[in-house]
Amino acid sequence: MSVANLVIEDLHVSVEDKEILHGVDLVVGQGKVHALMGPNGSGKSTLAYALAGHPRYRVTKGQASFKGEDVLALTPDERARLGMFLAMQYPVEVPGVSVTNFLRTALNSVRDEDVPVREFARELREQMKLLDMDPRFAERSLNEGFSGGEKKRHEILQMALLRPSLAILDETDSGLDIDALKVVSEGVNRMRGPDLGVLLITHYTRILRYIAPDVVHVMLGGRIVQTGGRELADELEEHGYERLRTTPVS
Repeated sequence: MSVANLVIEDLHVSVEDKEILHGVDLVVGQGKVHALMGPNGSGKSTLAYALAGHPRYRVTKGQASFKGEDVLALTPDERARLGMFLAMQYPVEVPGVSVTNFLRTALNSVRDEDVPVREFARELREQMKLLDMDPRFAERSLNEGFSGGEKKRHEILQMALLRPSLAILDETDSGLDIDALKVVSEGVNRMRGPDLGVLLITHYTRILRYIAPDVVHVMLGGRIVQTGGRELADELEEHGYERLRTTPVS
């Protein structure tokens, strides 16, 4: 039996005094890939940002624990040091900060030590090669002028270097062509294993053809309304979300 890595109970989250999540219950097991599916506006990204500690997303009720610790009592950087990682749907541009400097600073912060430059450079080169990234990419300003595929590759590059124990991937497939989708999916699959739990947030099933989930959850109206295996994603592909709008929460 896998160890529960992330446990969410009756989570309510508001944005600007409007409640978006209305009591989410979810367990992401260590070593498991959980796909969270749902249409636009269902609350998937709200859950991701609330777990990461974004100040705009206010938790009004409920609990969330990670590795037995109260996630909601931690600052965003404390959550990252505990092993949580968020790959954002729309990564922000940071002009003047190179990819290399950003990644080394992030790695030093998460490991709480000064990683030797040679060790960092070697690992960076290796991971970039695996993701089919031009070495010159490392000297560009963070996300400035990046294509959709470059942004998502960079998110997976961060994940590979930081080695989290929980990765929340918010619509990592958004804006990717088929070649970029394969590269990004291969990057995630290389990191799969007993020490990594993944919450993979997506609208569509196409990324699930490359990253096979252990569990599939469906979110509608700020609640998880159904949970099942890989076959649930196939059912959604065939019939859509409409039939679930009137189905009692399971």
